[in-house]
Amino acid sequence: MIPFLRPEDPFPPVSKALRSPNGLLAAGADLSPPRLLEAYAKGIFPWFSEGDPILWWSPHPRMVLFPDELKVSRSLRRAVARATFETRFDTAFTEVMRACAEPRSGQEGTWIVPAMVAAYTRLHELGFAHSVESWRDGRLAGGLYGLLLGRVFFGESMFSRETDASKVALVKLVGRLRALGVGLVDCQQATRHLASLGARPIPRREFAQRLAESIQYPLSGSRWPATEAAWPDSTTSR
Repeated sequence: MIPFLRPEDPFPPVSKALRSPNGLLAAGADLSPPRLLEAYAKGIFPWFSEGDPILWWSPHPRMVLFPDELKVSRSLRRAVARATFETRFDTAFTEVMRACAEPRSGQEGTWIVPAMVAAYTRLHELGFAHSVESWRDGRLAGGLYGLLLGRVFFGESMFSRETDASKVALVKLVGRLRALGVGLVDCQQATRHLASLGARPIPRREFAQRLAESIQYPLSGSRWPATEAAWPDSTTSR
């Protein structure tokens, strides 16, 4: 059994998460900014379908990407070098979320329900949630979104409408995160796609320890400069 949280109830320890389904910790509460920030700071994230209660998860093991371990294929490196896509930051956050929610082959429904879009858009307005976008000929071709708290980036979802569009966004994100001193990207759950890019699973206990060391974050976030050239001390991705 898992607890059903009232708005004022704290999260249980992540060690209480179920083995099956892997990582299910609690249900209920709300998607307010304070609740979401509390969740991520403890290694917990919401994931539920339309019509279901809010479900909170902390899986074991945890899929993560260490920025220096990003794998960039030869073809992807060429796409980055040739500037196949224009990279923008935080210019179409809600559009990126809605694109991530679009139906995909072999996938039934989406967990990026309207309530999630509204909640994370609010976090974006507060400067905690960010999007990295690949544009081509004025059209959004791919991208990703997630949260930055302290020196941890919590990746939520990515999408592509053109080959390598989301991967280019990831390469550009990792370059930015390196420049910001971020040492950990949370990928939540294992997939072949993430593994091909260098992500790997670590035990939940190790993730919690790394999180505790890196999660200190300011009371308010900040929006990212929209273009690479506008970033302070701009660097290129490796």
